[in-house]
Amino acid sequence: MVLALTHRSFAGRNNERLEFLGDAILNFVAGEALFDRFPLAREGQLSRLRARLVKGETLAVLARGFELGEYLRLGSGELKSGGFRRESILADALEALIGAIYLDAGMEAARDRVLAWLASEFETLTLVDTNKDPKTRLQEFLQSRACELPRYEVVDIQGEPHCRIFFVECEIALLNEKSRGQGVSRRIAEQVAAAAALIALGVENGHE
Repeated sequence: MVLALTHRSFAGRNNERLEFLGDAILNFVAGEALFDRFPLAREGQLSRLRARLVKGETLAVLARGFELGEYLRLGSGELKSGGFRRESILADALEALIGAIYLDAGMEAARDRVLAWLASEFETLTLVDTNKDPKTRLQEFLQSRACELPRYEVVDIQGEPHCRIFFVECEIALLNEKSRGQGVSRRIAEQVAAAAALIALGVENGHE
């Protein structure tokens, strides 16, 4: 696992090979899960959904939720420039970690970990306009009906610093009850809550 956290600025023997392996595993596991979850989806839709799941921004958010940056081995230059916060470095390290899990514990362990990390993201996915996230879709739906924009509030944070879970409520005037979401970051929890609101409004069912 130490090698997975070693950036190329720190040493010649670094996490780049593990990153390559982890990237392949991540894409396969995400693709397999989407194939099962959306049996009627076309190839292009599945590809767009997978791209959302495995993009650098998503992986970096997950890594920040684990405070992965605190454990990275970086060269002095990267340390001074704040490399432990950089999206690309965090995303690459998470992929390397997936590769290391696969080598240490096998494919099933790697699959289980990837699916657990992406569980909240999966809840936000829908085949309706896969280019826009749930918060954007909810905002546009409300604006089209001249309604007030949704209000999001973090109501609880649980877990240790390296595995926090955020609980968010979304309040909109068209619903009597607040929708709820949870995830490893505030952003993901808000997306889950927005997706739940869209379902409650009858706009989406989440599994077209």
